[in-house]
Amino acid sequence: MKKVVQFGAGNIGRGFLGQLFFESGYEIVFVDIKEDILTLLNERHSYPLRIVGDNPRELIIKNVRAINSKNAGAVAEEISNADLLATAVGAGALKSIAPLIAKGFERRIKAGNESPLNVIICENLMNAREIFREMVLKNLDSYYQKYINQKMGFVEAVVSRMVPVIPPELSKQDPLLILAEAYKELPVDRFGFRGNIPEIVGVKPIDNFHAYEERKLFTHNAGHAIAAYLGYRKGYTYIYEAIGDREIHKTVMGAIMDESGSALIKKHKFDPEDYRAHVLDLIHRFSNTALRDTVVRVGKDPIR
Repeated sequence: MKKVVQFGAGNIGRGFLGQLFFESGYEIVFVDIKEDILTLLNERHSYPLRIVGDNPRELIIKNVRAINSKNAGAVAEEISNADLLATAVGAGALKSIAPLIAKGFERRIKAGNESPLNVIICENLMNAREIFREMVLKNLDSYYQKYINQKMGFVEAVVSRMVPVIPPELSKQDPLLILAEAYKELPVDRFGFRGNIPEIVGVKPIDNFHAYEERKLFTHNAGHAIAAYLGYRKGYTYIYEAIGDREIHKTVMGAIMDESGSALIKKHKFDPEDYRAHVLDLIHRFSNTALRDTVVRVGKDPIR
């Protein structure tokens, strides 16, 4: 069985990437620091993912285990024979996992495993490929630095699935439960890969990746943030309440369709009708009452 080492066992790691890797036939080794979550993953080797919205259902994500990121030796050993790596730790934590990946890459080369290793970077960070590559490079012994260009791919990705914070009452029933919307497309930078591009459910290799990256930031993230800020000022608790407000809805549409949308259509030559359909789909997803995504969660991270 193919193996992916997934850094981050939180909302995106378990609530999005775990599903894609499981459905693609991978064993998933989560690396995280939350010992209670790690213990449960190792006891069950699975966790529930509840898809909420128009077609609700519950999936069981299997073939999983977990390692504490403090155990650098064990993490390095997993990397040494992994088929793929992925991150969903938050941009600020990339510097903490770079030494682990460097150590694992060195062990991989020492063991004679020279097959290319790709890391899919699922963070809200512009130019993540170059930034994270430099972090890993700085932690490599000089002898191994010569291998990185040919043997390690740094692949940027655009994460658009919405995964809300689990309500405390549900988390108490099952700490491993994750809620998420059904949307599961993951655009990635085709040119970041080394070797063959792996076939993964939902993963969409893109030639002009920067265009999709900017679309995510200035359409999805911007619209989400505007709805949260204006919703907070009006006293709303949930995003679906905010976007259901006629005045806020009009403001969000004006911002992400008429303003940033018009600019991105002009800059990247997006088809205007396709772009409008994308925006309307986003608004529909923001309106998902079953997600119960709060304006506080969405609005508390302004540096995106």
